Amino acid sequence: MSLLEVESIDVFYGSVQALRSVSLHVDEGEMVALVGANGAGKTTTLRTISGLIAPGSGTIKFNGEDIAGVPAHKLVSKGIAHLPEGRDLFPTLSVEENLRYGYWSRRKRKSEYHDRLDRMFDHFPKLRERRKQAAGTLSGGEQQMLGVARALMSDPKLFLVDELSLGLAPIIVTQLFEILKEANRGGTTIMLVEQFVHMALGNTQRAYVLAKGEVAMENSSQALLDDPMLIASYLGEADLEQAYEETHPHAKAEAPAKPPASRRKAAPAKKKPAATTRRRPPKDR
Repeated sequence: MSLLEVESIDVFYGSVQALRSVSLHVDEGEMVALVGANGAGKTTTLRTISGLIAPGSGTIKFNGEDIAGVPAHKLVSKGIAHLPEGRDLFPTLSVEENLRYGYWSRRKRKSEYHDRLDRMFDHFPKLRERRKQAAGTLSGGEQQMLGVARALMSDPKLFLVDELSLGLAPIIVTQLFEILKEANRGGTTIMLVEQFVHMALGNTQRAYVLAKGEVAMENSSQALLDDPMLIASYLGEADLEQAYEETHPHAKAEAPAKPPASRRKAAPAKKKPAATTRRRPPKDR
C-alpha cells in the first residue's frame, strides 16, 4: 500500500477548475517530483494534499486514512509537513522560536525537543549562529533553510516541498537538496515541486508531469531525463536543454567543433562606395 494515494480529485477556485481528475501515488521512502509549466496545477496539488484547500471531489488517502478536506493543522500531527512557496515564516519571531513552533505537534515529547533542535542546527550551522535573530531579518537563503528546518522539526512521514530553489544561489540550492536527500534516507518520504526541471528529476526516483490541471504522464525521473523531447510539449525548451546538458556532460564535447579562426573562410569585404567630389558653385563676379 502506498503512503499517499490521490484518486481523481477535482479542485476549484470559485467557478474556475484548477485540477481535473488528478490521480497519483507516492510510496513510502520515495522522492517524487511534480513538474509542469507555470499554471499547470502543481502548487494547487500540494496545497490540496496538505489540507490548505479542500477538493471538490475525489479521495486522498494517507497511511490508508481518507484525509480529503481535513484541515492542515490536523494533518501535521498525522505526519504531513508542507514547505509552501514563499516559506510563510513568523518574521517577528526568532529563528529558535520558529523552530519551536515547528515542533508543536510533538510538544508532548519534551525530552526529544533539544535533540531535534540540535540536529537542525547541525544541518544548518548558520541558523545556530542566528538562533536569537528575527526570522524576517535573515537573507533569502537563510530563510529557506529555516523553512526546511522548521518543517523537519515535526519529523514528518511525508514532506511536501514547493519551489525549494526559488530566488536562491546555486550553492544554497545544492545544500538544501542534500538535506532533503539525507532526510529521505532517514525515512521521510518527499514530494516536491521545483521550477528547475533538471534539479527535480536529478534528485528524485519518479515524476509526474502536470499540464492544464491534469496528469499528462508519469515515469521514472531518469527516463524523462534521458528523453527530454518526450515532455517538450509540456515544459519550456530552455529547461529541457539545460536538463539534457547537465545529465549528458559529454554531449557538447561530442558535437562538431567549430574550425579555428585561421581556417574559417573570411567573409568578403564590403566595397566602400566610391568617393565623390562636390564642386563649389562659382563666385559671382
